[in-house]
Amino acid sequence: QVQLIESGGGLVQAGDSLRLSCAASSPTLNFPGMAWFRQAPGKDREFVAASERHGVYSDVADSVKGRFTISRDNDENTLYLQMNTLKPDDTAVYYCAAGSYSTRDSDYNYWGQGTQVTVSS
Repeated sequence: QVQLIESGGGLVQAGDSLRLSCAASSPTLNFPGMAWFRQAPGKDREFVAASERHGVYSDVADSVKGRFTISRDNDENTLYLQMNTLKPDDTAVYYCAAGSYSTRDSDYNYWGQGTQVTVSS
């Protein structure tokens, strides 16, 4: 069974930065795609960013484009999300996922437990 363990969340102020990490128990090269999704209280889970197997191609949601960057280190079997210029609207539980390279959560087979990011104004 594949395990994905997120870390790096926390409470920050608007304008601050955070880097989330997702450590996989299996080689990340096994997954055509890995992604970050988030879910704010009372809202549906939404796509944030995805990276294809080798990290050459990525896709980022319009709401975070220019502020968030996804990357992966296949040698370390780890996915990252660098979040800059954070806003209160970025407050959510952030989930790491592995599966196909897609913006749809239904295309991902494996999910982490989530890490809370809270941005105060």
